[in-house]
Amino acid sequence: MAAEGTSPGEDGAVGGRSAQDSLRQSKCPAAAPNRRRGSAQSRDAERRAHQWCREYLGGAWRRARPEELRVHPVSGGLSNLLFRCSLPDHLPSVGEEPREVLLRLYGAILQGVDSLVLESVMFAILAERALGPQLYGVFPEGRLEQYIPSRPLKTRELREPVLSAAIATKMAQFHGMEMPFTKEPHWLFGTMERYLKQILDLPAPGLPQMNLLETYSLKDEMGSLRRLLESTPSPVVFCHNDIQEGNILLLSEPENADSLMLVDFEYSSYNYRGFDIGNHFCEWVYNYTHEEWPFYKAQPADYPTRGQQLHFIRHYLAEVKKGEIVSQEEQSNLEEDLLVEVNRSTPSLGSSSTSSRRGS
Repeated sequence: MAAEGTSPGEDGAVGGRSAQDSLRQSKCPAAAPNRRRGSAQSRDAERRAHQWCREYLGGAWRRARPEELRVHPVSGGLSNLLFRCSLPDHLPSVGEEPREVLLRLYGAILQGVDSLVLESVMFAILAERALGPQLYGVFPEGRLEQYIPSRPLKTRELREPVLSAAIATKMAQFHGMEMPFTKEPHWLFGTMERYLKQILDLPAPGLPQMNLLETYSLKDEMGSLRRLLESTPSPVVFCHNDIQEGNILLLSEPENADSLMLVDFEYSSYNYRGFDIGNHFCEWVYNYTHEEWPFYKAQPADYPTRGQQLHFIRHYLAEVKKGEIVSQEEQSNLEEDLLVEVNRSTPSLGSSSTSSRRGS
């Protein structure tokens, strides 16, 4: 899943889609009203940034005049607006306040007080555990976050063995967390049911050959998938649910050997372990920087081979089983069981990949 407006910007910030992506969206007429609203909201945010930074950051931010504060848009996405806010160079720090932050304004995806509260709590906990950016302030319209010099990974980099191993380790650490949220895996099918309702509510197309809903029994297929996954012994863990390249930062200035950081937690919830891994494998297929409509491109042949899946799974299990002595037979059984979990979560890609390329 690719969440709009929440992946890192090319200038190195934890941010949203770049201005170039917004320009691409502007070519689609349906995007124009959102773009105009975003422009008005952007101008308002730049005016109010001084107040938010002054109140929540204190220190030198209280001494900076509104015209001295540097506010630069990072994102032009549809779900969030983001700005890099910086103190002027001539103004010395008072204490340990940050000299630059990321201002995030909530948009269309996170709707409702409950969603905002849960996402803010999640963000704060992950920050305290050094698994996400620091949180400096939360207010009804958005929040102030740590600005992290970094860049998002590119789709082709997901298959690089060193990076794939690091992502597997990071995912295993994420899955090992205990979070104060419902432990029932409601998120997956709850999300699918909402999407299905939106599809069924669409007006009927004028041309009979375009009515794909009559061709696919989506509700029946979803029921079959639910029964399959509920019969699959995949542990329910705290999942990110959106580990695609745009949500994986390669840090420019890592504080230790860990050079990757996961961002964008708005879909995170307790879910089946196999789904999170399988969803990540599906992201190997999709390039979201394609220059032409619909601005993404699918390459099913890029789905990881059995060998690439096992490479990821072995590093994932190494982190999960850290400190434990596992026999070769047990290790093989764990790997095969996890392959089953993953490929049942990706039936259209995973099963064919595993069966047809078993020797790869």
